[in-house]
Amino acid sequence: MKEFFTQRIKRGLVRRLTLLKVASVAREVARKEPKTNSAPVVFFKASTGIDDLSWNSGFHLLTTWALRLQGIPVAYFACNSGLSKCVLGTNRDNPQKEMPCKSCVMQSKALYAGVQAGKQAGTQVNWFDFQRDSEIENAIRDLDISHLSRFTHQDLPLGALCLPGLRWVLRIHHLNDDENTRYLLREYILSAWNVAQKFSAFLDQTQPRAVVVFNGQFFPEATARYIAQKRGLRVITHEVGLQPATAYFTDGEATAYPIHIPADFELSEAQNAKLDAYLAKRFQGDFTMAGVKFWAEMKGLDEAFLKKAAGFKQIVPVFTNVIFDTSQPHANTVFEDMFDWLDMVLEIARENRDTLFVIRAHPDETRVRKSSRETVEGWAASRELEKEANIVFVSPREALSSYELIQRSKFVMIYNSTIGLEASIMGAAVLCAGKARFTQYPTVFFPQTVDDVRRKMKEFLTAERIDVPAEFKRNARQFLYFQLYKTSLPFGEFLEPSVRVTQTKLKSFDLDELVKSDSVKVILEGVLNDGDFLLKE
Repeated sequence: MKEFFTQRIKRGLVRRLTLLKVASVAREVARKEPKTNSAPVVFFKASTGIDDLSWNSGFHLLTTWALRLQGIPVAYFACNSGLSKCVLGTNRDNPQKEMPCKSCVMQSKALYAGVQAGKQAGTQVNWFDFQRDSEIENAIRDLDISHLSRFTHQDLPLGALCLPGLRWVLRIHHLNDDENTRYLLREYILSAWNVAQKFSAFLDQTQPRAVVVFNGQFFPEATARYIAQKRGLRVITHEVGLQPATAYFTDGEATAYPIHIPADFELSEAQNAKLDAYLAKRFQGDFTMAGVKFWAEMKGLDEAFLKKAAGFKQIVPVFTNVIFDTSQPHANTVFEDMFDWLDMVLEIARENRDTLFVIRAHPDETRVRKSSRETVEGWAASRELEKEANIVFVSPREALSSYELIQRSKFVMIYNSTIGLEASIMGAAVLCAGKARFTQYPTVFFPQTVDDVRRKMKEFLTAERIDVPAEFKRNARQFLYFQLYKTSLPFGEFLEPSVRVTQTKLKSFDLDELVKSDSVKVILEGVLNDGDFLLKE
């Protein structure tokens, strides 16, 4: 308990010092910024943090500073209690609880210190507030979850725009039709409509050259992106990159991770060595995801498992995902959702008792402050997997080496997990059931219908040998290399982990260093000149 309060006090102190430092640098940027009447770039801010400085808030801030210092005005569109309920501020246990707007707005005002509010030309900040629309409120008051999810107003699919954020905050995919869930979805819809109205007026006022938003999945950003694209504006989204302290920017959907790899690109000897060094650490469990290190140590397969496996003809690992993750709306193109796929896997497993199926829950299911409420562990219990002699369930808390499991497998099954990419690199046959970042290139077997997935699974189970196209491994290596070293833009010169590694704080640096940064140059070229957001080597 003492340690908890010590950490809380430390975090509060670091937060205040961070905001003071941010405000000081922001004022320096405002003093040095050349004045110009050219068309601005709009930056939308509503879902990248409440009080601590998130990595995406850091990327947002540094990019806007660099633009302004280069004479490109920035028009900030920022929330000032502009949402009845916001995704990050929602208390899932008490949805009616008041939003933490005070601390959130205080942070935003530090970020934009020195920037004038109003409708003047050049850099400006527009603070949007919330106004409840009685017409929409009356229209949705008595709707159930199904109808709320499909609710459209003036050709704006408000219900659909709100679903990813609602699922994320509730940590589930299948929404309960209860009053708390309906209440949240109603308030999100009303808030999304408020954003649509205010942001449309803001675009009329500013006539920007481009719009930049955080990943585009939470309803404020999803609505802003939808509105801007309907006007024909270029919209850039950003997310954390695959490497520590890196950002990913794209004019596609950041959570879908579109990458363009030139047809004639081949990894050089040096690039292959660089990738191999990364993979060697990864295969030992030495990696982080969004700043979180899941395994203190990776454990090999123990004697009990090996003894059990010896009684079966073959092993098939099944790797799952977190059901509410923002990658899932992209993934669900073949199956309705991951659990629908798992039910099919279980059905076929029961028909193939000579095969040992190892179903592994994703470690992110139990992440502190982000634990899932609809879990593979819960699915396993509801389907009584413990009664199936040929199924082993691996919990999200178990540090079992997935890579050793892959080496012993007949083939590997995934929904859209990144481990499928790594398994392809290892030479394994990978049967994929959900659209993944890497399925935009031939890297895995990815049938396009449920029946075809079922057919391919049965074919692999009975095949003497599975022939994996050579291009799968080649493409997988190229894709991972691009993710690691071309699309992940380093910001470690300017940002470092805070008390919580999922948050950041500013380092001390000269503003000239920011403008000269390779990462910043890539982003500015991408935003201003339709560049590809790839680091040059």
